[in-house]
Amino acid sequence: MLNAKTPAGPLDSKWKNYKSTCKLVNPANKRKLEIVVVGTGLAGASAAAALGELGYKVKAFCFQDSPRRAHSIAAQGGINAAKNYQNDGDSVYRLFYDTIKGGDYRAREANVHRLAEVSGAIIDQCVAQGVPFAREYGGLLSNRSFGGTQVQRTFYAAGQTGQQLLLGAYSALERQVALGNVQMFTRHEMLEVVTIEGKARGIIARNLVNGELERHFGHAVLLCSGGYGNVFYLSTNAMGSNVTAIWKAHKKGALFANACFTQIHPTCIPVSGDHQSKLTLMSESLRNDGRIWVPKKQGDTRKPNEIPEEERDYYLERRYPAFGNLVPRDVASRAAKERCDAGHGVGTSKQAVYLDYADAILRYGKIEAGKQGTDNLPTDTLIAMGKKVVEEKYGNLFDMYEKITGENPYEIPMRIYPAVHYTMGGLWVDYELQTTIPGLYALGEANFSDHGANRLGASALMQGLADGYFVIPYTIGNFLADEIHVKAIATDHPAFVQAEQEAAERISTLMNVKGTKTVESFHKRLGKIIWDKCGMSRNATDLKAALEELKALKAEFWSDVRIPGAINEMNPELDKANRVADFIELGELMCLDALSREESCGGHFREEFQTPEGEALRNDADYMYVAAWDYKGNSAWELHKENLDYEVVKPSQRSYK
Repeated sequence: MLNAKTPAGPLDSKWKNYKSTCKLVNPANKRKLEIVVVGTGLAGASAAAALGELGYKVKAFCFQDSPRRAHSIAAQGGINAAKNYQNDGDSVYRLFYDTIKGGDYRAREANVHRLAEVSGAIIDQCVAQGVPFAREYGGLLSNRSFGGTQVQRTFYAAGQTGQQLLLGAYSALERQVALGNVQMFTRHEMLEVVTIEGKARGIIARNLVNGELERHFGHAVLLCSGGYGNVFYLSTNAMGSNVTAIWKAHKKGALFANACFTQIHPTCIPVSGDHQSKLTLMSESLRNDGRIWVPKKQGDTRKPNEIPEEERDYYLERRYPAFGNLVPRDVASRAAKERCDAGHGVGTSKQAVYLDYADAILRYGKIEAGKQGTDNLPTDTLIAMGKKVVEEKYGNLFDMYEKITGENPYEIPMRIYPAVHYTMGGLWVDYELQTTIPGLYALGEANFSDHGANRLGASALMQGLADGYFVIPYTIGNFLADEIHVKAIATDHPAFVQAEQEAAERISTLMNVKGTKTVESFHKRLGKIIWDKCGMSRNATDLKAALEELKALKAEFWSDVRIPGAINEMNPELDKANRVADFIELGELMCLDALSREESCGGHFREEFQTPEGEALRNDADYMYVAAWDYKGNSAWELHKENLDYEVVKPSQRSYK
């Protein structure tokens, strides 16, 4: 049985009681303990900064040339927190409930409640760091709406919230680097976890500039390496985002949970052709004011502004009147796909829907006119005034759309379509964020813990900073308090030698294939298999076919991939080959996980299990558990289950109508 180490007692007291009773490490002993942090996005940078400030000796690794290039920088819309500045009924419980419900009742209650509890402190921390959150006229921080909620709890900095939050965490990290508490290793990629007597004791990292393998000891190892959405090839993730760090940990014994729970974001710029290597996200915050629609007539080729109001289908407002355009991402994505599959798609590909700001621009114009005490202004004047308001709130997003598409979204509705964005699955962790390998922790998107089968918008930044700033500084002490007598282990220890040898042999094997096909071609083929058969919808026939296709693809990859260059030099193709090899294996687990879960929930939509209205049909009697997979060798896994017990929230059919 998996032990989640959930503290006893009432839900709203668990975290408080835990902090009051967990083991502590005194300041003198902290200076003797070394911690390895892999990844320096929001989770990694905040964790490294917080642990360095506490006095631990921290080594932080990132494969970019600077932590500022972490994918966290791409987050646009905002970060959730239960501060109730709007006085609209928000609370810690409401945020907790919305998150549990949004995840379709497949998340652990205690972890989610803790996340809601610390959310307010995150905002205070970031404001103190100088993060320029938007403010109301009176000076209070501003909030806007996001999907899956009926309150305004999303704090934001225009359309670049992730960038501003990352700069705050980066500043805190660099301060600790300057003080000598954190040692920073850029252009380094983790290739192996080193375990000694069953505990994580370091990593093998490859210097991506000169190709050398390095050994690094740590009394504990934190994996903060993000999600695995690039298994689909086309996604909104940064091109370098990969699964390698957590996959290596998985193959060393860390269980991998809910691999099939991937999120499709409904608000992305549609695919324009086979030439594309990534997709661009248009923030969910745009659904705050924009209205989504398609023509009522199938195959309508008229320009959007030529289609009269009565011939438009605002399908989210029609199907989900209570939440309208602000339904959760999985619901909005499936609804867009259904309309396009039914022949109502727009654009040249017919795989898009409209996101229209005309109503919002006019509404804001009227509000501005009211502020000025002017009545009966011409519509053109109101529109001009409204555009200025929209530009202030979302301007950089509108500019980005125009640069990519060549269309002015102030004049013509945006065209959007769902795309892979986030992965709710990841390494299984307990309440302390520790994996099944003692001393090995996973934070942020690298773990599975807080979002269930679907993540609410603006909650990824919240989780990353919560884990790094406010959770791991307490929970890691519970492990390290018993490790203070362990002296730093020399990296000539046999475990380090063996781990480095395994990494070197794998690299050598890859380089010696000397086949005919590029790494990119294999990645594209992998992505098509996963998107077509384990994407927005899945069925048993397709999943079984995908498993066979993936086994064949893996065999072909290891016999016919071509990697130019040499090992002991900067070789991006070799780096990519390592990552794609891991992605192919991950793809197998994703399909196996999806095949074993005979229900629909959140981002996992099995076509065989849906209501007459086409909504997800959960099976709580048989599948109310976390699926945690144990790697047993080539294409083989064993399933372990963590049963989910809901003491406070009673699961019900999720409805946003």
